[in-house]
Amino acid sequence: MAIDHAAHTPPPPAKLLPVAVLLWLAGVYLRIPVLVAPPLAPFISDELGLTQALTGALTTLPILMLAVGAMPGSLAISRIGPRNTLALAMLIMVIGSAGRGLVPDTATLMVASAVMGFGVAMMQPALPALLPRWLEPHHLAIGSAIYMNGMLMGEFIGAGITLPVLMPLLENSWRAALLAWSLPALLVAAALFLPKRDLARPVRRGAWLPDWQNPLTLRIGLLLGLSGSMFFGLNAYMGNLLEQQGNITMLSEALFWYNIAQVFASLVMLKMARRWVGRRTLIVIMATLSLLGTTGTVFLEGWWFIASATFMSFVAGILLILLVALPPLLVSSAETGRLSAGTFLVGYTLAFSVPMLGGLIADHTGDTRHAVMVMVGYALLVLPLAFTLDLKRKKDQPES
Repeated sequence: MAIDHAAHTPPPPAKLLPVAVLLWLAGVYLRIPVLVAPPLAPFISDELGLTQALTGALTTLPILMLAVGAMPGSLAISRIGPRNTLALAMLIMVIGSAGRGLVPDTATLMVASAVMGFGVAMMQPALPALLPRWLEPHHLAIGSAIYMNGMLMGEFIGAGITLPVLMPLLENSWRAALLAWSLPALLVAAALFLPKRDLARPVRRGAWLPDWQNPLTLRIGLLLGLSGSMFFGLNAYMGNLLEQQGNITMLSEALFWYNIAQVFASLVMLKMARRWVGRRTLIVIMATLSLLGTTGTVFLEGWWFIASATFMSFVAGILLILLVALPPLLVSSAETGRLSAGTFLVGYTLAFSVPMLGGLIADHTGDTRHAVMVMVGYALLVLPLAFTLDLKRKKDQPES
């Protein structure tokens, strides 16, 4: 079968800005639907009578779905292409996210949350798979940094703007807030088809299951689990840790600095992506610093605790971008979605399960710091993998 060269011709420089805007907006919707749940949780709980476990599930269930939906995303990429997959995934995300604002009871709320998480999970491998079709090779690193900046900005926007800005405008209606955050994503999904690129189905149907023979799948995934388990885990246990210290009044300041640190990390990567992405030494350094920052929260209290947690969040954000940006650089465009999906499957499974295991141990011992120590222990186990990453570009396979 002939190669469709038109589908792989890089766009002229004048078209890079619209593409960058679309990548950034899609990145924003990787996190807003997930991180809008914690600030709205008290309002939802009051109306629907949620238990503590179900209130927590508003955030943890979508994170689990980020792992579950990775492989269906990879399958869709191999069948209908990354752009169509991204648009379909955003539609699924909107159905679930907006649906949460229309549900009559707890059961349908959880179903809608799972659907939303499934859509976000499909978006994740579609974005890196789309980069080689929209950008020239020397723009791949900055493309990854742009949509990851959008993602990390989405974390801060969803968690930080909902209560002080959006809720007063909507008469404190959590249902209206969910609809207001969700529905604009339909415009972004439609705008994905404006660039005159990748309009056809892929030329050939490639493999979509993770290639476990490729050591990058497991190694990048395990390192993503290092970054994700510490960030999501410390975020989840922040209140319990401060309460155990007798500093619960500092929780709002702690969460503000903790979450905005990742925004600063993404801004640094916008500047440094071309120099830093693909360098193993920097992955080792950021993973080590993430480990040190997390360890500091076990021994420090008060503002020193917040400083250590914020430092960890900052370097973990850089580490996340360094890892997520690797697949488009290391494998052919046909393999990018497959590798990304495999790493997300491993990474988000661990980002969910490691903090959960830590929480079970902390419940047994009565000391929240033991939950953090489980995350530290996992990081110590997988850190040596960072020294073994082979970051040489693999030869492209013929797409015929």
